[in-house]
Amino acid sequence: MSLISAMNPTAPITDRTQAIAAARSSAVAIFIGVAWGIVTTIYLATAAPALMESAFAEAAQTDPNVAGMEGMAGAMTGFVVIWAGLMVVIQIVLGLVQWFKPNIVIPILFTVLVVFGLGSALLGLMGPSAQSAAAGPMWFTVLGLVVLVVELVLHIAGIRGANAMNKMRAVDQDVF
Repeated sequence: MSLISAMNPTAPITDRTQAIAAARSSAVAIFIGVAWGIVTTIYLATAAPALMESAFAEAAQTDPNVAGMEGMAGAMTGFVVIWAGLMVVIQIVLGLVQWFKPNIVIPILFTVLVVFGLGSALLGLMGPSAQSAAAGPMWFTVLGLVVLVVELVLHIAGIRGANAMNKMRAVDQDVF
């Protein structure tokens, strides 16, 4: 079974090779997230400062408490870019761990995070802040949602593969 066919979360898993390939699909999902994280970090570093400045300026017109805080947008953007870069590095490390030593903890953790991200993104699209000046372009949001859905499918396959590996390991220990 190739890695591509193992990425199908409904594919049967009958031997250890298939289980490892399925568990590694979670690592592939993490690396897709790394690629999207790099794109997002570049976007945040280039387009976000201007969007934040305009959002602060718009908010300052209606809220006197925000007046004078326009200068904070640059510092906030810098922090967000550094944070996004740090998250990319952490994803790389966890993706490598999942690839070389597949386990069930990492796919479960990332499944929870992806579901949270999907929920947050979808609720954000429906809320009153969706029309905010700080909102990114629609293509960016839609592409992010597509990436999250693909990651979710791959993490589910990863959970199935890691679970099958654990069952096979338990059977091997019972035999000896």
